[in-house]
Amino acid sequence: MASSTRVDLDGNPIKPITICMIGAGGFIGSHLCEKLMSETPHKVLAVDVYNDKIRHLLEPASLPWADRIQFHRINIKHDSRLEGLIKMADLTINLAAICTPADYNTRPLDTIYSNFIDALPVVKYCSENNKRLIHFSTCEVYGKTVGCFLPTDSPLRQDPAYYVLKEDASPCIFGPIEKQRWSYACAKQLIERLIYAEGAENGLEFTIVRPFNWIGPRMDFIPGIDGPTEGVPRVLACFSNNLLRREPLNLVDGGQSQRTFIYIKDAIEAILLMIENPARANGHIFNVGNPNNEVTVRQLAEMMTQVYSKVSGESALETPTIDVSSKEFYGEGYDDSDKRIPDMTIINKQLGWKPKTSLWDLLESTLTYQHRTYAEAVKKAMSKPVAS
Repeated sequence: MASSTRVDLDGNPIKPITICMIGAGGFIGSHLCEKLMSETPHKVLAVDVYNDKIRHLLEPASLPWADRIQFHRINIKHDSRLEGLIKMADLTINLAAICTPADYNTRPLDTIYSNFIDALPVVKYCSENNKRLIHFSTCEVYGKTVGCFLPTDSPLRQDPAYYVLKEDASPCIFGPIEKQRWSYACAKQLIERLIYAEGAENGLEFTIVRPFNWIGPRMDFIPGIDGPTEGVPRVLACFSNNLLRREPLNLVDGGQSQRTFIYIKDAIEAILLMIENPARANGHIFNVGNPNNEVTVRQLAEMMTQVYSKVSGESALETPTIDVSSKEFYGEGYDDSDKRIPDMTIINKQLGWKPKTSLWDLLESTLTYQHRTYAEAVKKAMSKPVAS
């Protein structure tokens, strides 16, 4: 149980608050709920359609934090109870989203509705009831870098001004409308602009979070194991799925895109600072990533192959990767951002936060968890009686 003498970054005692967490049953929500239950006195109204990833926090009723977390099975698309929960809380955290790249150009309408239309009532209820909002956006709002439009041999491509992404300075550059992959980024950017406008015109207290590839146990899904049999998860879970099934890893368009990855536990530390330091966090947009963990997708595949061999004791495949086109893998309308390196100036200045975990260590933690989960699922499937 958390101590009642905890203080914020300015030395003020932290008072217990009630948090309405929308999307609490997902990857980020489950880790944030764990953090809040184990280290703080705060209460959580956990809103989601599923609770599999937080069931260990809800049962049994004898858990030390049992009176501080309540699960509400609500689909925010059409449930009048949502406003009542927001009114009961001091702070609303909105994590709900469709955020899987494979869906952006195959389910563009669902993607736009989920990330913009469905978020509108949340923003409205917070603004009308004078409730603070922490809204989860995405690093995808930056789109492509300025640098990618320069000639390939231009020395300016090495200048950080053309590829490091800053919350208050970098432009948001998307592909043409027919590239429906940008449906997600556009919807997320528009809800950001609406939240910012509510703050400017109506005094909404808000913080916007832009995650840069948060990685760790319980992230995304492994098809047929802890998620649907059909469907394509994000890159790390795709690679994990291939490794677990001893299949070559698919490198889309050669795996040349560059990404940074951050450990979920580092990122949750940043979110807790935002929750408990409203005077420092309100009105800000924060990149939350680890610029030290930058690799190409091809390098990520190579590192994951090495880490998985260590974790599982299995030898690597003779052909560990295969190249596929984005059209073949994702279908028509796919496009990609070239490079995503977050500038960390604002979050470091406001909250004094820096990420700590190396890419190798976060991959080892994640793949150890997934290897164990996969082994348990296979064992369970084999123990089921076969119908005669």
